[in-house]
Amino acid sequence: MRHTPWCLCRDLSIVGIICMLQSLVLYNLKLLFYLFLQALDFQTQPLFLLDFTFIKVCFGGWSSMKQEKELERLEGYVDCRNRPALHGKHGGMLAASFVLVVEVMENLAFLATASNLVTYLTGYMHLSLSESAVTVNNFMATSFLLALLGAFLSDAFCTTYIIYLVSAIIEFLGLVILTIQARSASLKPPPCIPSSPACQSMTRSQVAMLFGGLYLSALGIGGIKGSLAPHGAEQFDKDTVQGRNGRSTFFNYFVFSLAGGGLIAVTFVVWMEDNKGWQWGFGISMIAILLSIVVFVSGSLLYRNKKPTGSPLTTIGKVLAAAIFSHRPSQCTTDSNAGIDHSLGTADTVPSNELTFLNRAVEDDQCIMFLHCTIEEVEDVKIVIQLIPIFLSTIVLNCCLAQLSTFSVEQAATMDTHVGSFKVPPASLPIFPIIFMMIMAPVYDHVILPFARTVTRTEVGITHLQRIGTGLVLSIVAMTVAALVEVKRKKVAAEAGLLDSKDPLPISFFWIAFQYLFLGSADLFTLAGLLEFFFSEAPAKMRSLATSLSWTSLALGYYLSSVLVKIVNSATGNGSHLPWLKGTNLNHYHLERFYWLMCALSSVNYLCFLFCATRYLYKRSGTKG
Repeated sequence: MRHTPWCLCRDLSIVGIICMLQSLVLYNLKLLFYLFLQALDFQTQPLFLLDFTFIKVCFGGWSSMKQEKELERLEGYVDCRNRPALHGKHGGMLAASFVLVVEVMENLAFLATASNLVTYLTGYMHLSLSESAVTVNNFMATSFLLALLGAFLSDAFCTTYIIYLVSAIIEFLGLVILTIQARSASLKPPPCIPSSPACQSMTRSQVAMLFGGLYLSALGIGGIKGSLAPHGAEQFDKDTVQGRNGRSTFFNYFVFSLAGGGLIAVTFVVWMEDNKGWQWGFGISMIAILLSIVVFVSGSLLYRNKKPTGSPLTTIGKVLAAAIFSHRPSQCTTDSNAGIDHSLGTADTVPSNELTFLNRAVEDDQCIMFLHCTIEEVEDVKIVIQLIPIFLSTIVLNCCLAQLSTFSVEQAATMDTHVGSFKVPPASLPIFPIIFMMIMAPVYDHVILPFARTVTRTEVGITHLQRIGTGLVLSIVAMTVAALVEVKRKKVAAEAGLLDSKDPLPISFFWIAFQYLFLGSADLFTLAGLLEFFFSEAPAKMRSLATSLSWTSLALGYYLSSVLVKIVNSATGNGSHLPWLKGTNLNHYHLERFYWLMCALSSVNYLCFLFCATRYLYKRSGTKG
């Protein structure tokens, strides 16, 4: 969306008149959009005021432009027209609020597809339960892993603003393919015949269309995940207490918005998928992404966009290579100080004492000009390396979270899902942790955090690593509860004589809600903590890439879940014994053993996290984690 207020300051030429008409037309379109959202009770006052501000600027002439010149420029940031961003005009919570609204729509589209996808693959595409679980895990893992690509492009070549728009369009196209396939009977295998022993599998073209749509959507989702959160966080000043606190609030409400989109997805959209057809589910996701683009563009005049600074991977590779090759005796004829930046004589130009082997990249001379490094580059790479152990220690937690969209859904499907006369779709079970997250996010930001700041007399109150550690403990509790609930579920099935039956068991699905509640709590503490931790600790040139590690941890968690299922089945399926997690009837699975295994892995993982966290040194405060 391009407004051109400067054109009215020219002579009354034809070009000036066209620009004014264009601006007025765009204003009227946004006014209609405002009235539509107002009818839905959305908080759209900022959008409305933005347009009146724009009209005022258009007719204000040169006076408003003079005021802009008096505003302080933000170094390293540009506006949507690639002009220098101005302090006081660009950024702030108002700009970030557009990102929060977009996140609601984006996560609605993502979870509406992913949360109930197991049911679609087994019921309509005739995949087995284990194949469907692996497919869903791989889809979600790929979506999160591709956040690295979106983040890399944001840091190296394009702004987060551009990456989001391109990624949203890609996801939209993927959802169009899935909607067309779900709507057309000829593009799906025929329904199963009750008298037939097996259902007809998908043809190659049907498989290609299904996975083409899924992974095109995954590409778009990854780009959005890698750009949207950093784009919102960049709207705050890192050098002021108010800016840092505002950024902390943004990440808390980012998780709140993520949960809000999930709430709509696992209730309304899942009900539409189960009762009206999957073409409605994919169609709603498609419309949500389209609306998110409109809302995102509406805030264009307020955004500050960080300028790309080149490939962070190149910097990391150069420093590592320089440190490795410095072991060799130098045979250079150049000045031995050529690779060291001595332009400043302060202590800031002295390499730190952490990871001292990297100091060789600036202490020794290099024969290859490309490997000449500055102290700033070496220190940036040190920070990234120190973040990696924390990143690795959250993968097992996300492996536990992967169970929410696979085995836990199938557990609920075998139980009594009625609430009175209303039958709750099993895929709507995540509503329990989602509602808890939406309640706790504001409580944490407005009650717990201010109280902790008062008690500890520190700016942060609760450190990022303390928050992440709390999430890891809750994941251990969640897996323990999940194992106990599965033991009870199978005991009820045996007592009722329904082990070989697919009829609902006489036990309420609310028992599954306990493991959802603890895993949702773990996700609330860990995800918000990780996002803020990686963004605040990472070098400015690598913030998007570092923040995307939060999503990469999710990806590796889902991949690990798929690998664990295969390993467990391979290890337990020898001889006359059936694999723990294979078959057509969940009652014959040994799912409780799998949950106990996850509990043990989570406990070991937490001990590793404690070892790393207690030795981590925060970049800004200099205190240990």
